[in-house]
Amino acid sequence: QVQLVESGGGLVQPGGSLRLSCAASGITFRSYVMAWYRQVPGKQRELVASVTSTGTINYADSVKGRFTISRVNVRNTAYLEMTSLKPEDTAVYYCKATRLIREYWGQGTQVTVSS
Repeated sequence: QVQLVESGGGLVQPGGSLRLSCAASGITFRSYVMAWYRQVPGKQRELVASVTSTGTINYADSVKGRFTISRVNVRNTAYLEMTSLKPEDTAVYYCKATRLIREYWGQGTQVTVSS
């Protein structure tokens, strides 16, 4: 059974930082592209960042220079380090694992940026 479990969300003030974690089980983690998405009510889920099995990284323009995606294959875990957070970063953040036609999602973790 495949599971992706996100953690690390919460309430943070503007300018603050959070680190999200995505712990995977039931997959050959090192072979999967890992990505973080986010979604706000009434809007489409959007890609925030991704890291391939070979370490190629991409970011949405809105988070470049502020967010850092990483993966530790021996821990079967992906991370999203978020700094200089803005109110517009408020969303539910989801982890996704993709390999060929297989795609798995986590349950999401809420990030709220507010004073």
